[in-house]
Amino acid sequence: MKKMDWPDQVYRTLKDAGVRQVGYVPDAGHKRLIELCLADRDLNPVVLSTEEEGIGLAAGAWLGGARSALLMQSSGVGNCINALGMTRECRFPLLMLVTMRGQFGEFNPWQVPMGQATPGVLSAMGVVVHEANAAAEIAPAVDTAARLAYGSYQAVAVLISQAVVGIKSFQDQAAR
Repeated sequence: MKKMDWPDQVYRTLKDAGVRQVGYVPDAGHKRLIELCLADRDLNPVVLSTEEEGIGLAAGAWLGGARSALLMQSSGVGNCINALGMTRECRFPLLMLVTMRGQFGEFNPWQVPMGQATPGVLSAMGVVVHEANAAAEIAPAVDTAARLAYGSYQAVAVLISQAVVGIKSFQDQAAR
């Protein structure tokens, strides 16, 4: 499987899981997946100002009878900590796809602390964590995470390794 195949496979997996709404904060790691969601007239992609808005969006979608997914970067996990308590208390499903930062040659020192803490922080908040460290592992991990989240009303996160999405550099940032 090519490195770029995983977003297409995850998109198909989300569709097969009955996801109708996707909350996201713009992220280079999720760029292709976001483009696919935006192009799909049957999906409701919602751009968020901050990641914790996605927790409320998922709760509202579930109460309205729809399944949702939340796309974010590992640095956004830190923004969601208090809101994650709601998923446990209210027992609604939350499927999160998290592109990791702070790993594999990260250029931005501000990304390292939350990137390293993300698995433990999510676990401490009662989120089931699945890690995908290769492109071929991502769609199957999303499939099993979706089944668990929607079947047992739990928060489940798939952490997509920075080794898969690639590292950024100061040159990449300067070119923007």
